[in-house]
Amino acid sequence: MIFRKALLRELATAALATFLVLLGIVITMLLVRLLGQAASGAITTTGVVALMGFAIINYLPVLFSLTLFIAVLMTLARSYRDSEMVVWFSCGVSLTEWIRPVILFAAPVVFVIALLSLVLSPWAVSNSEELRRRMDSRDDVSAISPGVFRESRQAERVYFVEEVSGAENLVANVFVSSVQHGRQGVMVAARGFQETAENGDRFLVLLNGRRYEGEPGSADYKIYEFQRYAMRIDGLASRAPRAPTTKSASTLELLRIPTPPNLAELSWRLGLPASALILALLAIPLSFVNPRAGRSMNLVLALLIYAAYSNLLSITQASIAQSRISLAPGLLGVHAVMLLILLALFYRRLMVFSVFRLVR
Repeated sequence: MIFRKALLRELATAALATFLVLLGIVITMLLVRLLGQAASGAITTTGVVALMGFAIINYLPVLFSLTLFIAVLMTLARSYRDSEMVVWFSCGVSLTEWIRPVILFAAPVVFVIALLSLVLSPWAVSNSEELRRRMDSRDDVSAISPGVFRESRQAERVYFVEEVSGAENLVANVFVSSVQHGRQGVMVAARGFQETAENGDRFLVLLNGRRYEGEPGSADYKIYEFQRYAMRIDGLASRAPRAPTTKSASTLELLRIPTPPNLAELSWRLGLPASALILALLAIPLSFVNPRAGRSMNLVLALLIYAAYSNLLSITQASIAQSRISLAPGLLGVHAVMLLILLALFYRRLMVFSVFRLVR
């Protein structure tokens, strides 16, 4: 029918615009967060782009679900506001006639959400965690950026390097402030380099420099000149390695090892595509707008229902992880409640239209 083609075309346009806006917000948020971590030395500047890509893939299921809900809601609300729906209802088109085109539009999006949630998101989280583990294994000197003061991992030294030559593993104009045996020491050197001993220990070797040692606030300082000073570099090997999370486990692994945390993560992954389809259908009765009255009430109600649905999924996931409920009742219970709300909203809206027709 004509209205189906027009509806699908408008849904696609609204979905594209909504997705681009949401994606822009997420990219900005991730960029600020990752650049802050790079500035503090937690991650490398070269890893920002890769971590952002993995994070965006992880956010995509929620973004697509929210895009689908907003697109259907905005499209049908505009039809109500411009009195197009009144024309269709006058031609004998029932509100239930909108279910089929909405499902046709939502089906490919729901499939993509399921693919992302069950396959691609765990892969992205796994690669992100692996990349962070590799960056955590860096030593103090490799984490230094030229021209920036950087604190060591154990917070016992402060480094400053004016220049770094990665190809030759050399550093120039080095400043190191450290505390040894309760005495503050400051070392400056014209240049230095990294050296690996036979036992595998790594050292920062400073050449042609001075060390100033004493207690802050007193005049009792000693000055030492040296031609070669080797300082052991402490990496993050002493730290506890990042433990793999359930978010990085594959869906097959979650099914193979059905522990409560794994089942909780599985309920979240299965719930995302199911909730996306239900939310798209919920947008049909929620999109009603009275052109003669305000349109904010239905939009507020739609926002509250979306927030409640998302929170219910999170609460169910936490309950399954804590073994309070099993997977099947928890997963099916939330969606069953939302289906009942969907039927109630459709029934209420159809009853209103039936009374409208009888009055006419």
